[in-house]
Amino acid sequence: MPEKFDLILKNGLVVNHDGEAARDIGVRAGKIASLSVSANGDADEIIDCTGLHILPGVIDTQVHFREPGNEAKEDLASGSKAAVLGGVTALFEMPNTSPLTTNEAAIEDKLSRAKGRMWCDHAFYVGGTHDNARELATLELLPGVCGVKIFMGASTGNLLVADDDGVREILRHGSRRVAVHSEDEEMLRANKGLAREGDWSSHPDVRSSAAALRCTTRLLALARETGRRIHVLHISTGDELPLLAAHKDIATAEITPQHLTLAGPEDYHRLKGKAQMNPPIRDAAHRAALWEGVREGIFDVCGSDHAPHLLAEKEKPYPQSPSGMPGVQTIVPVMLEHVKAGRLSLARFVDLLCHGPNRIFQIAGKGRIAKGYDADFTIVDMKAQHIIRGEWIASKCGWTPFDGLEVSAWPIGTIIRGHRVMWEGALIGEPAGAPIRFQETL
Repeated sequence: MPEKFDLILKNGLVVNHDGEAARDIGVRAGKIASLSVSANGDADEIIDCTGLHILPGVIDTQVHFREPGNEAKEDLASGSKAAVLGGVTALFEMPNTSPLTTNEAAIEDKLSRAKGRMWCDHAFYVGGTHDNARELATLELLPGVCGVKIFMGASTGNLLVADDDGVREILRHGSRRVAVHSEDEEMLRANKGLAREGDWSSHPDVRSSAAALRCTTRLLALARETGRRIHVLHISTGDELPLLAAHKDIATAEITPQHLTLAGPEDYHRLKGKAQMNPPIRDAAHRAALWEGVREGIFDVCGSDHAPHLLAEKEKPYPQSPSGMPGVQTIVPVMLEHVKAGRLSLARFVDLLCHGPNRIFQIAGKGRIAKGYDADFTIVDMKAQHIIRGEWIASKCGWTPFDGLEVSAWPIGTIIRGHRVMWEGALIGEPAGAPIRFQETL
């Protein structure tokens, strides 16, 4: 009698812990049930993946979806729609909303807003502040929470924790890994006079590499003192890499596609405000150093830092223009293009975008293609020719800094817990994203 499944993915090249090989995957009740379906296996749905690569579901561990408070720029529905159209199956959303995500009520509000509206699975950061530090050990264990986020620079109001005493107090309360935006606020303020009106290429002068290095040095010392694991977000300088390499027992690090792809001053002249983000896009020497960090294994994850603004805002003259760019929909094709160009292997792509998030955040049942794991898959065509266009972007902002980029690999399908959510550019079904579970909070 043939073995029965809900879904079989046939004839695809599966990239997992065994390497890359042709396999037929069987799915039952939203979980991976078999990696070696027999020839007479049957299913309610069979998808022929001939010529396609089946990757673990891509997890974007840094997005800003602006809800509540700035829904004109983005919301949970539009941002997650963009995610699945780009092959992303799960994501972590940031706390700098309005109101801020700093207490249990705000977390519950986001989870409520997400239900029935978000297309992909999701978790939310709780923001660490001077006021809630003693509550964080409880807040970080709530369902749907991926951890604590600290802004040591580049934020305003109550989420900014620029002083060592404040950061130390946050790190003392709780045990999960803490994500940190690491730019030295004192130096950023001192550098404000370096901004040249209407010249975005001065942004790296205002937000200097020295400010990033100083803050990361302070942060690592505080993490060592308190014995707390940290995750340093969107590294932009080569200067920080030796420090991070020397502290891998307590510190993990994130790279973004834009810091690996864009460079100043050329891209500031070409893209103007669309190239502005924090920490900034730097010169080609820093970009080359970041690629060396990828090759040497210093980076643990690649996140998009999706932070959209409307075009009218980005067209304001510098420094009145806001920092941030969309990226959740383009992270897969942009990084796959780097694979095709030989800058990293497909195995390293999977390590940064699937295995890495699973490993360092202890995600339960996601990030691997293995029996018993959630049936989350990002299915890609490694020979598809496309040009990324702003019209393709589903985010409310409707633009991308990668507009016009020719790529030779493309996300064909997004499958979440055994259900096709996107196939060949079309959404399927209704939003059914669910909160991500974590081993530390089960």
